[in-house]
Amino acid sequence: MSLLLEEGLILKLKRYMLKLKKCWISFRAVGYLLDTDRVLYDVGEEERENPLYYHSEKLATTFGLLKMKPGEIIRITKNLRICKDCHQAGKLISKVYYREIVVRDRNRFHHFRGGKCSCKNYW
Repeated sequence: MSLLLEEGLILKLKRYMLKLKKCWISFRAVGYLLDTDRVLYDVGEEERENPLYYHSEKLATTFGLLKMKPGEIIRITKNLRICKDCHQAGKLISKVYYREIVVRDRNRFHHFRGGKCSCKNYW
């Protein structure tokens, strides 16, 4: 399955936004904390977290989880580096959902499998 984040697709993804946020909130129960250190907004903590829920790799991963068959590899290509928060999320999702996720960012491939990344956290 191929997913390109274009305007039309982003509009279609809006119906998944609520599911996405619920998914991330449920991950808190297993120890996931959003990394807001690099969020530039001068606002409260909750408002600093909101933009992190909607990074492109999180949208693509959630869409893959909802639409792809169990066991299919979720493959994502992006033109920017993956952020620290999305990297942590990729490891957690691969462990919780028993899915392999491959993210090709600007610098390298990240193969998330069983809660670990092929880059050994050097990215």
